[in-house]
Parts: sequence; structure tokens; C-alpha cells
Amino acid sequence: MATTHPIVLTPTPENLRNALRFWSTGVAIVGAAHQGVAHGMTINSFTSLSLDPPLVSISLEKVTRTHQLVMAAQAFAVTVLAAGQQDISDRFAGRASDQSDRFEGLETFTLDTGSPILARGLAWFDCRVAACHDAGTHTVFLSDVLACGLFDGAEGRPPLVYFNRGYRGIGD
Repeated sequence: MATTHPIVLTPTPENLRNALRFWSTGVAIVGAAHQGVAHGMTINSFTSLSLDPPLVSISLEKVTRTHQLVMAAQAFAVTVLAAGQQDISDRFAGRASDQSDRFEGLETFTLDTGSPILARGLAWFDCRVAACHDAGTHTVFLSDVLACGLFDGAEGRPPLVYFNRGYRGIGD
């Protein structure tokens, strides 16, 4: 067996991005609404923190419109995407469309927080912010889960996964 040696990189933003691309993540859409304005973005920084009490976290870059709405509303919703929803992920990603209505033409619903939840995917969470923590260029939002659910057929569908700068399939 050949011996491998680690490649040591200084953690510059580019080197960190290159190393992190090998961490597989699910893909979700976070949506927020405040004073009649709704916006959302693609995230992969969604984590379960506690089952009792039900807590999750997301991390959003401070310069985004979605970050501004989550801060103002102190609430958000997350829709976990299924394989085959790359077009939705792409629609909610990127700065070019940051001022457009990314939800236009998509079926959504709202619950307690008023945050938009996509009507298709695997699962969803309606959340109220419990605490915010500064994290460099981002804010980490620790949040209470007020409601959650699955979409019809979720049990038999694979998730949308992102790995090495692209969407990937997942095996059993």
C-alpha cells in the first residue's frame, strides 16, 4: 500500500474553499420575509443542534439580502431540496439575482413566522431566531424550530447533494 502525505495549505480564503469542497453537504433554501418583502437563498450551512428542545442553525453571509431579512424578522424557514431540484438551487444562488424575486412563479406556503417555504422538496422547518453569533463574514443563527414536516414521497427520494463544486447523486 502506497503511503500518502498530506498537502499542507495555509488557510487563505481560496485554500479553505478548495479544502471544503470535499465536504459533502445537503442543499436547502432559506427564506425570510419582513414588512411585505420576501427573499431566499441557497444554503448548505444548515445543522441540527438539539432535538429537545428543537434547535437548528444556519450561517448567512452578512452582505446578503436574505441575511438582512432574517435579522429584521428574527425568523426564517428552510426547505430541504431533493435530487432533481438543481434548477431551484441555482435560481436561489448567486449575487446576480440578489435583488430579484426568487420566489416568483414558485408555489410556497407560510406558517407561524410568515417566512416562505417552498411547496416541493424533502422536508421543511419554520424557525424563530434564538441567538445570533458573529462569525467573521457571516452570522450564525441559532434557532428554535416552531414547526417542521415532510413532503409527500420524501421517504423514497434522495437528497440534492453538493460535493467538489457540483451536484452529485447519492447511493444507498
